[in-house]
Amino acid sequence: MLAQSLSPCITTAKVAESRDFYVRHCKAKVTFDCGWYVNLEFGKGTTLQFMTPQPDQPVCNPAGLTYNFCVADVDAEFQSLAASGLAAIMPLEDHPWGDRGFAVQDPNGVVLYIYSEREASAEFKQYYR
Repeated sequence: MLAQSLSPCITTAKVAESRDFYVRHCKAKVTFDCGWYVNLEFGKGTTLQFMTPQPDQPVCNPAGLTYNFCVADVDAEFQSLAASGLAAIMPLEDHPWGDRGFAVQDPNGVVLYIYSEREASAEFKQYYR
């Protein structure tokens, strides 16, 4: 299969809270919102959806789920999110595998790892293809 796009959808009772979080903190653009289903766009071809559970459908348990957001300036994003009152659950720091990043959490418990690429240390360079 050669997918033309890939976009996760979280089934949650917090559709409105999720929409507002991503619009406020990640500057997501709402491209569809019928109340029980919302589509958010983060850039060309990058989308995320939230949906109220339908009959006999469970709410998603996002424990262990992480979305990785690669940004141009991770330090600026860290400052912006901190200024908006959003607390980091992982500090901003350089990582030997080739990035500088930090993490926050959305209203559903999904971890958002926000990073900018850096040169990997010699230990990790061997793993890149």
